[in-house]
Formats: sequence, C-alpha cells, structure tokens
Amino acid sequence: MDTTKETKLALYYSKYCFFCQKVLTFMRGGDFDVELRNTSDREHAQALMAGGGKTQVPCLRIEQANGDVQWMYESDDIIRYLG
Repeated sequence: MDTTKETKLALYYSKYCFFCQKVLTFMRGGDFDVELRNTSDREHAQALMAGGGKTQVPCLRIEQANGDVQWMYESDDIIRYLG
C-alpha cells in the first residue's frame, strides 16, 4: 500500500454483500490499517450517504492528511489500491 501514515482508511461494508466479502477476504491475513464500518449500523449508513452520495458498498473512504477525502466504490479498485 503506497499511502502515508497520515492517510486514514475506512471500509464501509455489508456482511450480506458478495463484493464486500471479496474485499474482506483479500484483507484477511494482511496488515491493513483500515477501520471497518458495517452499514447495518444506521450511523455508518448515514455517514456513507452523506459523504459519498450513495449507499453502495463496498466503499473505501480515503482521508488524506490535508483533509481531502476520496470515496472508492468498486471492489476491484479497492483491492488494487490496498494491494
């Protein structure tokens, strides 16, 4: 992963989503500093909608040290980014 330590990562997911499970399976056994946010928690679902503009999962929230935030929605893109 080519991110700095100041980058904060959070993965919004649903345990019933195949594509979310694909990302979570990839992350298993790796050393990823990613906060997991299950969208069955209403607070996380609302934050995803407010920030990213849609409730699609998986979604990786990437916050840079300067406060810039990127929302990445595609499982293959997320795996590529983390890999």
